[in-house]
Parts: sequence; C-alpha cells; structure tokens
Amino acid sequence: MKIRFTKMQGCGNDYVYVNGFTEHIPQEKKPEFVRFASDRHFGVGGDGVIFINPSDEADFEMEMYNADGTRAEMCGNGIRCVGKYLYDNGMVDGRTSVTVDTLSGVKRLELDVQDGSVQSVRVDMGAAILLPRDIPADFEGDSVVGAPLVVDEKVYHVTCVSMGNPHCVIFLSEDIDSLDLARIGPKFEHHPLFPARINTEFVNVQPDGSLKMRVWERGSGETWACGTGACAVGVAACLTGRAEKGSDITVHLRGGDLNIQYTDETVFMTGAATTIFEGEIEI
Repeated sequence: MKIRFTKMQGCGNDYVYVNGFTEHIPQEKKPEFVRFASDRHFGVGGDGVIFINPSDEADFEMEMYNADGTRAEMCGNGIRCVGKYLYDNGMVDGRTSVTVDTLSGVKRLELDVQDGSVQSVRVDMGAAILLPRDIPADFEGDSVVGAPLVVDEKVYHVTCVSMGNPHCVIFLSEDIDSLDLARIGPKFEHHPLFPARINTEFVNVQPDGSLKMRVWERGSGETWACGTGACAVGVAACLTGRAEKGSDITVHLRGGDLNIQYTDETVFMTGAATTIFEGEIEI
C-alpha cells in the first residue's frame, strides 16, 4: 500500500502532510504509520505527521501527531503549512481566509499570496490559557508567572501558558546555545507537576528587545521551531514585563523568525510556510 505525502516546514519545524480526502489509513494504524514516516533514517523524516481531513466544525480539520505517535492538540508552524497546502493545491477556491479545526479549537488563517503561492500565514491562535488547572500545571493560584520550580537540583523561574497545548517558559541570563537540552529537556517534560507532560522554551532577551528561544517538545525532543511555543514565549514576556501587550514581538527560533502579538482576546502568530517535496511512501 502506497500513501502520497507532502513534506513541508515552517521555520524548520518539519512535518509529513497527508491528504485525508484522498489517502486512507485506518485510525488504529495511524500511530504506527506516524512513527515510521517520521523516522529520519527509515521513513520520510519529520517532527511528526499531520493529516488534513474534512470537518463538520470548520472548513478543514488538522489531525496532528508527534513523531512518537502520540496525538497533539495544536502546532502553530504546522497549521501555517496546512494553510499553504490547501491554497496551493486548489482546495479553497482561491480564498485567502480559511478556518481549520484542531483539538484546541477552530483557528482562522489569513493567507499572504504572492505569484499564486502562499508565502506566509497569519493565524488567530485564540486566547492564551493561564489558569494552572487548564494548562495543566499543578501550581497554586490563578496563574504561574515566574514561579520557582526545582529541576535536577536547580531552581528555575517558570511561566506556564497553554496555547491549546501546555508550555513552560524560562527566561535565562546564560546563553541558551550552551544548554544541554537533550539532558534537561526530558526532566521538564516528565516533571510530576505537569500531568500531561510539557513543552519547554528556554529564552534569552536580545539587546533590541526581541526574544531568542530553544524548545524541547514533548514527544519530539528539540525541534527547530514551535509556533505555539513562540506564542507562549510572547505571552510570558508580556506577563513578566519583558514586552508590552499589543506590540509586535519578534521571536528568533533555530529555523527562522516568527512575529507574535498578544492581546487580552487572542494571540496572533505570523510566519512563513514552505513546501519541500512530495512523494509516496510504501507501508
């Protein structure tokens, strides 16, 4: 059995995309397929797999999986690529506004089209979730802002935000490029205070006020970018007084830059989306 796919990336956050309108994998077989397709040695290679499906709630559905085969609620870089896929493959009849259903709700995408192809996408990511039990994070109070957390016998000050999936943001004075993320990342991901595991962003504030981050994603490890993570970083910067609410916040990720704007009502994320190649994989 052969499955057609498209490899796409947003800021280096790369996924295998499968058109659920034309390609059919039994639901119970999807985790196994995801692990195989995501493998960078034996499969296509990627941070996971995203299926683009019909939806009763929106124009389309994004069914997203991490590389380890676990289902994920949302991916900011992934949903931008969904928008590009839909437009470039003629699935939206030339419309530049489209809605996509995810496990974290329906998101609206605005597509920037140049010469007949989508170059960047602005996503209304919805309101940031700050209540600990809704993130979820087992902390007291109405929010987790600069709260102490002991990991590996070291105290970190963490700000926790959900953008449909859980994030733990840590601002550091030391250079994040020197962090041993493969060692420390899993200790945050599996910390007992995060019952659904956690995505963790380590951040340096740059002299111009922009933010540089590295991210450890649950189920995938360190990735070159995380769109929901960049949103969480922008929110955390505002909550801790490092940025102003409503302003344009530039977040530098290993794979490129994202623009984040945080308001009381929602978080906007704008960034590029790129098609790498198409092909078939035999399963």
